[in-house]
Amino acid sequence: MGVRGSHCSQPCLKVRKSCDHVDTDQCHAPSACNEDKPCQAKTFVTCECQHRKQEVRCQASKSNPWPERAPLKCDDECLRLQRNAKLAAALNIDPATHTDDHVPYSETTLKFFRDNAKWAQTYEREFRVFASDPLEKRLRFKPMKTHLRAFLHSLAEDFGLDSESQDPEPHRHVAIFKTPRFVSAPTKTLGQCVKIRAAESQAQQAAGPNIIVPTEPFNALILSSPQFGLTIEELESSLKADLATQPSISFTTSFLPSDEIVLRGTGAWTPQALEASVTALKPLVAQTVSRLGFAKVVALCHVDTSLNVLRREADHATKNAGGWNTVAGRSAARPATVAPPAPAPARGKFVALLKPKKKKQAEEDPVEDDWEAAAERLEVEE
Repeated sequence: MGVRGSHCSQPCLKVRKSCDHVDTDQCHAPSACNEDKPCQAKTFVTCECQHRKQEVRCQASKSNPWPERAPLKCDDECLRLQRNAKLAAALNIDPATHTDDHVPYSETTLKFFRDNAKWAQTYEREFRVFASDPLEKRLRFKPMKTHLRAFLHSLAEDFGLDSESQDPEPHRHVAIFKTPRFVSAPTKTLGQCVKIRAAESQAQQAAGPNIIVPTEPFNALILSSPQFGLTIEELESSLKADLATQPSISFTTSFLPSDEIVLRGTGAWTPQALEASVTALKPLVAQTVSRLGFAKVVALCHVDTSLNVLRREADHATKNAGGWNTVAGRSAARPATVAPPAPAPARGKFVALLKPKKKKQAEEDPVEDDWEAAAERLEVEE
């Protein structure tokens, strides 16, 4: 029983019947949610090819559950991606004759599958059904925990799909979209790729330690020890001409917790093609960054969808570290310069060794036992 004059100040968070979003208004128990009021939850509108997305308010209500909105128009980038998609479909390898051991999934996706095979297979099937239906452009999953949503984001990246997390906790869920970057679902399942990786591991152990396990191909450039105060807008503006030399690749610039900057590339049809494009771009970016003093080192690296650096060309961060910390450390470690003592003037060829003189001990005045008698003697002397 509530206290008179008080009311719950928490949000309602009940699922609305008109749009399946949660009610973000203040708690109104025991009354039902006001479905006549337009929903204020955030959603997306897209262009026809799903490449462009714009965040808008849902605005669904009981009387208008499907509010009409003008769709976004496709731009030149959409048309370019559509042409590339048609070209990739025309050059697609016949799955019946495609028997190599290439693994199209990231190590993050494979690791989660090993730990949660049954659960991951369920959602992999949903991804494949969604990918095989040309009329479906968007798929929304039920709310789930953070590490489960991370798997869906990683799997969407492997499929060539875009993904977004929507709504606050505990109703936060993942929605995936088809864009021109999507061609088709991978021909191999996660289970098949896990077996391929296991066979490679066994072959490596049987052949000895000299066999090199295939690593993740480079898909990004990492800038170490960036200039203090450098912004993403300033960097992207300066590198615009260099990045334009790889028109099939889209780059996203991000700051890492380590204060390094990552330029992550997407859009290539195979990881090997993306690695070739990033490798070809590195000398141009390194030259521009060095000329403008934006960073000390530009290196190739591989980052996942959460911007975790899984592989880098070399550990330049420790070998070529710069910045104020290094300058301060070098200054602190540099010993102070002390001027050598001036030589004593030479007086002759022989030096006399003298013993140091002993200091005379100060003579102490005798202490008078009878001060009255001492005072009388002083008067007599005067």
